[in-house]
Amino acid sequence: MVKKRQILVIGHNTNGCTPEHEKVAYDVGVEIAKSGSALITGGLGGVMNAAAHGAKDAGGLTVGIIPQSDASEANEYCDIVIPTGMGFTRDFLNALTADGVIIVGGASGTLSEVCAAYMSKKPMVAIRNLNGPVSKYIDGYIDHRENVKIIGVDSAQEAVSKILELTTA
Repeated sequence: MVKKRQILVIGHNTNGCTPEHEKVAYDVGVEIAKSGSALITGGLGGVMNAAAHGAKDAGGLTVGIIPQSDASEANEYCDIVIPTGMGFTRDFLNALTADGVIIVGGASGTLSEVCAAYMSKKPMVAIRNLNGPVSKYIDGYIDHRENVKIIGVDSAQEAVSKILELTTA
């Protein structure tokens, strides 16, 4: 049996998530499902919900790693829910679970996941022009260690294509 590639999609939760973020995240979810990869998210609203919705609509497998201890807190598009009860610490589980990460906007929680992925040298792709604290690191590094470059792309299709190129299952 071949392991499915696990792609983490991160970005704005419900607060701050625009229709543009939702559309891009939905399209990323569709493309992940079409690639045969498993979609991993934080399992809640906003970008997480939209990406999982897109993946489900395209027949993909979705996993939500949520900060709460009650699985019912996850969005309706999660096939598998991992209720951690760990609060923000779950950001590290999300990053470590991923073979690669796609960033769709975001705020401080997204930056936390990016830093965890960066320290673990996980390949990362960020969609340009969606704002958020990660924007200033696109096509560059978080710090002087230059662990992994955050590669900028311009579309959902390009994001999935690039992350597939950078990862192995």
